[in-house]
Amino acid sequence: MNQETFEKKHQQEWERFEQWQADAGKRQAPDTPAVADIPYLFRQVCHHLALAKQRMYSPYLVARLNRLVLGGHAEFYRNRAGLFSRILHFILVDFPATVRQEYRLMTLSVMLFFGSLITIAVLIQYWPDLAYSILSEKQMADFEYMYRPDASHFGRNREATSNFQMFGFYIFNNITISFRVFASGMLLGLGTIFYLLFNGIYMGAIVGYLLRIGYGVTIMSFTAGHGSFELTAIAIAGCAGFKLGFAIVKPGRYSRTEALKKAARTCVTLIWGVIGMLLIAAFIEAYWSSMHAIRPQVKYIVGGALWLLVIGYFLFAGRGYETR
Repeated sequence: MNQETFEKKHQQEWERFEQWQADAGKRQAPDTPAVADIPYLFRQVCHHLALAKQRMYSPYLVARLNRLVLGGHAEFYRNRAGLFSRILHFILVDFPATVRQEYRLMTLSVMLFFGSLITIAVLIQYWPDLAYSILSEKQMADFEYMYRPDASHFGRNREATSNFQMFGFYIFNNITISFRVFASGMLLGLGTIFYLLFNGIYMGAIVGYLLRIGYGVTIMSFTAGHGSFELTAIAIAGCAGFKLGFAIVKPGRYSRTEALKKAARTCVTLIWGVIGMLLIAAFIEAYWSSMHAIRPQVKYIVGGALWLLVIGYFLFAGRGYETR
């Protein structure tokens, strides 16, 4: 292949890679190629440089390709070195953008989890015996103890002696629940459906039972603060589980192995975000929600603000900067 044909064939790729370098740090540039394409373009440019040298094309072309390779290497190295910037970009762009991108699966997860939770809580107000088919008498006694109006700390079990101990318990418990919801998606998505419904029904039974016996202010003010982070994180874990399940059931034009690898990249982003949200939820639950000294009205106001914050975050964070 002569040099003129070689340049015409690959000119568009080189221009795209040059454009990406020129717009580095300007993520809002609409003509910048998607970040997902950049590693491929970089490998292509490196290959083209090797071919240009091997075929002894003009020094001008070799120098141009060499600049592209050096510039690409410098940009990749800079991005890897900026750990704080990468974390910030993940929080402000990657995580919310990925959740929005998977809005169909997210909607399904929300409907199953929140739908079952609210439905059971409401039904128990009309058919109290329903709670006894879901919760054991010991569980009911434990929850009455934890959320009794005269408790010094709400949500603290009999064995716990400090907020820090409950903080650790909340982290372990919530991450365990979320991991089961996510990992069971490998069972063709059926496991995720089961765990979303199971946890929604179980949590709904707790809330419904406590509302029925007159502990409504206690349980609602307790959950108001951390619920936005904790419950939303569980629903996102369900979204990630469905992503795995659909990769197996409906791989499309990919093999099931390739579809799973592709889905796994999305799931990693979702699960890291879930872990971060559960850490925030556990901190709020242990050091804010459980405090008896804070008036319920204050907890409701703060809780409402946090729900608006979480909803606004997933609706608007990173718009204009996300790449798909």
